[in-house]
Amino acid sequence: MRQTLLTLGQVVAAQARLRPQALGARDLERSMTFRQWNARSCRLANALIGLGLQKGDRVAVLAYNCVEWAEIYVAAAKAGLIAVPVNFRLSAPEVGYCIEDSGAAAVIAQDGLHRLVEAVRDGIAVSAGNFVLFGAGAPQAGWRGYEDLLAAARDGEPGVRVAASDPWTLMYTSGTTGKPKGVIRTHEANALLALMTDIELGVHREDDALLVMPMCHANSVNFFAAFAYCGGATSIYSRASFDPEHCLRVLGTSGATFTSLVPTHYIMMLGLTGAARRQDLGRVSKLMISSAPARADTKREVMEMFPNSGLFELYGSSECGWVTMLRPQEQFTH
Repeated sequence: MRQTLLTLGQVVAAQARLRPQALGARDLERSMTFRQWNARSCRLANALIGLGLQKGDRVAVLAYNCVEWAEIYVAAAKAGLIAVPVNFRLSAPEVGYCIEDSGAAAVIAQDGLHRLVEAVRDGIAVSAGNFVLFGAGAPQAGWRGYEDLLAAARDGEPGVRVAASDPWTLMYTSGTTGKPKGVIRTHEANALLALMTDIELGVHREDDALLVMPMCHANSVNFFAAFAYCGGATSIYSRASFDPEHCLRVLGTSGATFTSLVPTHYIMMLGLTGAARRQDLGRVSKLMISSAPARADTKREVMEMFPNSGLFELYGSSECGWVTMLRPQEQFTH
């Protein structure tokens, strides 16, 4: 049967051919064109295959928000691997549980957070050579350097046959009624959700998403894919915690046209005064409130702060993707 939906790995490769010099992904420290993004993702995919990983193997990822997430998710798609994003707010035993329960064959961790893995390493069935570390810190014993692996790998497509029905991510739920439970998302499910999002929100290739929610969370993963599918840019808010003044300034100066925040984020920005609040937010054309209900007066204040933006409200789940959404014209009638 002919495959009609592209995987995320194929989409980024296509964007690299169509718009090689266009901004593809960035964080607050580093940016990549689509060509650079595709090349680095290919290098990582080939590097992981070089470590002995095969199609269907799981790769656990523990990191704060950073542009490496964009490389890792695409590399997994290219190599037929399954990305297992692990919440950085978990305790060491909880991190160990997710890694072990997922059957991860490799771990990629950010400097600092790797200590959570070290605390439970003896109980993790991952080969000693398959722990990969990235970040600004010095090389750590027992960890391979992320950039060293990329530098030694080729930047061509890995050539793994990946079907739309193959799994792409294994995302763990919050575990509010017990231990976290893994949720499988296929390439097909990801593509359909991304394309549906593009249609519903009117996303296009000139859009730029500022992703503030954690990249280990379904919210940012879904929007990240949606913008990649239409050729828009992904900008990852690479701070370990939310700073309302800084985030509002980034929205006003980075060229972002979209962001998705929870009500508390918006309330914190609305509470700013004076120069901290005076930002040129005219380019922002789409806003999302998600994960918790917002009061009508909060919505009105948000719309006043962002005068050129339509306001959407969305609820979803790791298992289903989007479940229900209010469009801008429905905010005060439903």
